[in-house]
Amino acid sequence: MEVIKTGIEGLYIIEPKVFGDKRGYFFESFSQREFDEKVALPLFGRSIMFVQDNESMSNYGVMRGLHFQAPPFTQSKIVRCVKGAVLDVAVDIRKGSSTYGQHVAVELTEENHRQFFISKGFAHGFAVLSETAVFQYKCDEFYHPEVDRGLSILDNSLGIDWRIPADKVILSEKDTKHAHLRDFDSPFDINIPLY
Repeated sequence: MEVIKTGIEGLYIIEPKVFGDKRGYFFESFSQREFDEKVALPLFGRSIMFVQDNESMSNYGVMRGLHFQAPPFTQSKIVRCVKGAVLDVAVDIRKGSSTYGQHVAVELTEENHRQFFISKGFAHGFAVLSETAVFQYKCDEFYHPEVDRGLSILDNSLGIDWRIPADKVILSEKDTKHAHLRDFDSPFDINIPLY
């Protein structure tokens, strides 16, 4: 696999090595050994163990996010789209960070097989660009609803082009109630480790 740095520390694109022929293709979607060798150990100095896998199916125009878990149950994630296409976004919400409020957007599709590693201290969301999309993510902490939080996915000050016309956007009720960045009190600061 190839690890591609983004413009924000703690966010990395992962491209697996895909073996294809006339029968189709094969690739390792995850290897703990290779992830540790190429991501966790060189970037964070320790292994990152994933404890929960999640999957969602969404229709065109669905936008989910921008979600995170607050301390003490923060999460790092590896996300990918196994059917269809999504625009996946992570926003830096670490107070004191030189990239606070900035984001990285990556198109994840069933064709490009790209994955996105998102460290702790980021809010995460995605928009479905295809008719339907099946989205999977690995988490290094279990889900804890008592610390489930969010940042408004509709906050124009974040400068995110979600590539979905306003009249086609579909949100959960919960995701319409998150604070905009100007009113947001982040539970993260630059001193909280990214792993």
